[in-house]
Amino acid sequence: MSDKEAKTGKMRTVLGYALRWLLPLALTVLLVSYMFKKVNFYDMMDIIRHGVDYWWILCAMGISVCSHIFRALRWRIQLRSLGIDAPLLALCCSIFGCYALNLVFPRLGEVWRCTYIAGREKAPFAKVLGSMVADRLSDSICVLLLTILTFIVATPAINAFLTKYPVGQGVVSTASSPWFWIAVAGACAVVWAIFRFGRDTAPVKKVKGWVLETWKGFAVVSEMKGKWTFLFYTIAIWGCYYVQLYVAFFAFPFTRELCAQQGLAFGLTPCLVAFVLSSIGMAIPSNGGLGPWNIAVMFGLAIYGVSTADGTAFSMLQWSGQTVMLIILGIFTMAYISLDKKKNEEVPSNETGISRS
Repeated sequence: MSDKEAKTGKMRTVLGYALRWLLPLALTVLLVSYMFKKVNFYDMMDIIRHGVDYWWILCAMGISVCSHIFRALRWRIQLRSLGIDAPLLALCCSIFGCYALNLVFPRLGEVWRCTYIAGREKAPFAKVLGSMVADRLSDSICVLLLTILTFIVATPAINAFLTKYPVGQGVVSTASSPWFWIAVAGACAVVWAIFRFGRDTAPVKKVKGWVLETWKGFAVVSEMKGKWTFLFYTIAIWGCYYVQLYVAFFAFPFTRELCAQQGLAFGLTPCLVAFVLSSIGMAIPSNGGLGPWNIAVMFGLAIYGVSTADGTAFSMLQWSGQTVMLIILGIFTMAYISLDKKKNEEVPSNETGISRS
C-alpha cells in the first residue's frame, strides 16, 4: 500500500468516526437548543420543583428495569436457538450496559453487547449480531403497528392539531399535494431501476447481501423453539415502555387532568400518541435520545393542549429519571463484568490444582 493510499484510508477512518460520534452530539445540542428556545427555562424549573409527585417518577424508573429484563429474556430465546446458552444475569447486564453506553456513544451499545456476549460465550460474533438485528427488527414492527393503532384511535385529536398549527398545516398540504406523491413514485422507480439494471455492480451487491443477511437473522425467529414465548416477551417489553410513560402522567397535575378525563380514555390515548411519537423519535441518533425524544413527547402532549413549558418539564424530568436509572445499571454492569471475569479466570486454575495465592 502506498503512502497516499494509507493517508486516504486514515482520513476516511477519521471522517467515519467524526460522523459516527460528532453528528449525534451535534444533533443533540441543536435539538435541545431548539427545545429551550421555545420555553421559559425558569417556568419549567418551577414546575419541576413544585408541581411533581416524584414517587410516580421512581415507579416509572422501576418499570423501565423490568423492560430491560424482559428484553434479556427474549434475546436468550434467540441465542439458544443458535446454540448459545448465556446466563440470564449476563444477558441482563449486556442490555443494561448497552443502553448506558448509548448515553455517551449512540448506537455503540448494540455493538458492545454483541461483542461482550460473543466473547464471554466464545461464540461467533456474526451469529450474535444477527440475533440482535432480528431483535431490533421486531421492535421496528412493533412501532409500525402501534403507529397504525394511534392513527386509528386518535384521529380526531391529530387532525385538529394538524389543521391548527403551522407545522401540521405544512404536513397536511404536503401530503395532499399530487407533486409529493409523484416525487415518491419517482424515487421508488429510481431505486427499482438501480437494483434492476445495476444488479452486477459492487454497491448493489453489497446492499443485497446486507438485506439477505438481515432477513436470515430475522427468519430465525419463525423457525426457533419458543416462538410464542418470544411474542409474549415482545408484548411485555413494549407494555413496560408504555406503562412507564403512563405512570409518569400521574406525576404532573396537567397530565393527571388528561387521565381524569373519561372522554380521553383515562389518558390512555394521549399517552399512546406521545409514546408512539417518542418511539419514532428514538430512531434519530442522539445521546440517549436527548432532544428527539423530548421534542416528540412535547409534540404529542401539545396535541391535547399541554403547554410548551409543561411539556418540556414533563419530558425532561421523565428522561432524566430514566437516565439516572441507566447510569445506576451501568455501574452495576461494570461491577458484575469485573467479578464475572475474575471468577472465570479462577476456574481453570482451580481445576488444575494450581494455587493463585
